[in-house]
Amino acid sequence: MDVTRNDMLGELANDAALERTDFIVQATEQLRRFLDRNRDRIAGLGGLTLIDEDPDYLSVAPDCTFRVRSRYEDPDTGEWVSETEIVDTPSELIELYNPAEIFTAFAEAAREAAGLGSEPTATDELLATAGIAPEETFTLSGEEDGYAGAADTWAATQPAVLEADDDESAAAALYNLALDFQERSQQSEATMLERFEEAAARLSGRLGDLIIVDDEDERLVLTASGRLRAEVLPEDSDGEWRQLTTPDDIVGFYDPTDVFGDLADSLAEAFPSVAPDLEDEEEGEGEDETEEGAEEGTEEGAGAGAEGGEDRP
Repeated sequence: MDVTRNDMLGELANDAALERTDFIVQATEQLRRFLDRNRDRIAGLGGLTLIDEDPDYLSVAPDCTFRVRSRYEDPDTGEWVSETEIVDTPSELIELYNPAEIFTAFAEAAREAAGLGSEPTATDELLATAGIAPEETFTLSGEEDGYAGAADTWAATQPAVLEADDDESAAAALYNLALDFQERSQQSEATMLERFEEAAARLSGRLGDLIIVDDEDERLVLTASGRLRAEVLPEDSDGEWRQLTTPDDIVGFYDPTDVFGDLADSLAEAFPSVAPDLEDEEEGEGEDETEEGAEEGTEEGAGAGAEGGEDRP
């Protein structure tokens, strides 16, 4: 056996898996931003059919969930069966479709619904409708323009280079930067919770609803469907409970690290066998406390005897 070759293959596989995960996370975030920007438009249009090519079918509903039609051969009857399923999250859709295909489908469906051609046109009538004079337009062509557009898109995702002339402008710029990265962090955390829900859905159905946190002012549950659901009582809510039903809602109140840690603790408490190391540590701590108590009792007894000896004549 060529161990070196196997090691190289293993490292290659691990690196590819990491790159795939990173790609899915970034593509999911890009699709989520696109849906968030266009949520009102999609709702106003009543949804769109994006792909309708038998057997492939994809549509987006007014609530920005997707309908996907799959086709498979029934092993019992040998007949082809078509099924339509609901895809609730962008990350699930990214697992099924190439992101480029999704955005292309949106573009083509929107143009078709508007009665436009397969490619955008800039006729004088259309420009006049948009309030743009023909002399104000320009045309991009050639490969360099494509690279320039890609570079502009990439640059738009990068942090701005900030400058300041005095302390106040520096503080203001840093304040806005902190809020910007706070939003990015929450979006990243929401994506993490969303991916966890998808993976947990395959297991949580066997266990039913799992209570993670149950306090006077908050309750966090992992449902049997694998979804995280919470209800909290914020200080400024005047006693009204707030329902948290999406990952975006949850990261506004919970740190994902705490959520995962508290869930692990709840599972270890309900099923001690899943965390034998933790159980052994607790037993060890109990034995140490017993030994310490016994030693303290012995020392106290010895001290009492010594004191009694001193009181004797």
